[in-house]
Amino acid sequence: MAAWAALLADRTRAAFCLALLDGRAWTVGELARHAGVAVSTASEHAGRLVAGELAVQERQGRHRYLRLADAQLASLIEAIAAAAGHRPQPVRSLSAAHRRRALAHARTCYDHLAGAVAVAVADAMTVKGMLAWEHGLTLTSRGVAWLTELGIALPEEGARRRPVLRSCLDWTERRPHLAGTAGAALCDHAFGAGWITRIGTSRAVKVTTAGRQALAEHLDITDLA
Repeated sequence: MAAWAALLADRTRAAFCLALLDGRAWTVGELARHAGVAVSTASEHAGRLVAGELAVQERQGRHRYLRLADAQLASLIEAIAAAAGHRPQPVRSLSAAHRRRALAHARTCYDHLAGAVAVAVADAMTVKGMLAWEHGLTLTSRGVAWLTELGIALPEEGARRRPVLRSCLDWTERRPHLAGTAGAALCDHAFGAGWITRIGTSRAVKVTTAGRQALAEHLDITDLA
């Protein structure tokens, strides 16, 4: 445990892991620019993350790509960030303020949705009886029916490689959003249906007009500022 925690006890490696929460593969050069370090330094830190099994790497030609090892690790990193407390750096530009606001509003956490919008979805599904929390987070029959109505088919019990549903502590809202195969499938559906779209190259996402209409129709969510 100490060895694993030591991998995150470094600002550069922590910055890498937070960036990789978007679920995409990043080159070492992209991670270096994101963390503000030299490529040689980034390469050394990337190697330590791979050796410690926090990240996996793929090589394509001259490029070395890194991604987080799995979705469970992404949820753990998000929870650690929430537990550590949100102490944002001073905003020095209007664009930085916009980026911070966009990330807090809606973003991806590996393969599922996070931020204020994701927490609102979890709350609304609970109110509508789609989620039960009494004995751990579970989908009710009403929740399964709603996902089926959207065209989302969950894997059969024997084919599941991860929990169908689990709560993930949101590091900006400090309240749970939905992870697991159901959370990932719902996020994938939101992208495919045009409910959300990425903002540039960051992991921030924007709820589209179609998304606002869908969330209002299905979950009575109407106060997305």
